[in-house]
Amino acid sequence: MHELKDAVLEKVDDDVQEPPMYKVVLFNDDFTTMDFVVMVLMVIFHKSMDDARNLMLAVHKKGSAVCGVYPYVIAETKAAQVKAMANQHKYPLRCAIEEE
Repeated sequence: MHELKDAVLEKVDDDVQEPPMYKVVLFNDDFTTMDFVVMVLMVIFHKSMDDARNLMLAVHKKGSAVCGVYPYVIAETKAAQVKAMANQHKYPLRCAIEEE
């Protein structure tokens, strides 16, 4: 019995690496309403009303803004959700992911 127990107690390499992170970026356009952008930020990115308004203004004034930073699969999902929501409401809102 001791032999089996000793065999299991091998050293485990604890060198766990964090996954690469990706920024989700919204881009300004001349057609998507500010209210819709605020709604997207609140619904998809779970931002408060104040944070969503501030981010929307950054998108409007600077041309783009980072809405969040996530592992790849989550970033891709968020970008797809933005595109689907924009298409559903007939807005050309663009969203992309960029490696951090």
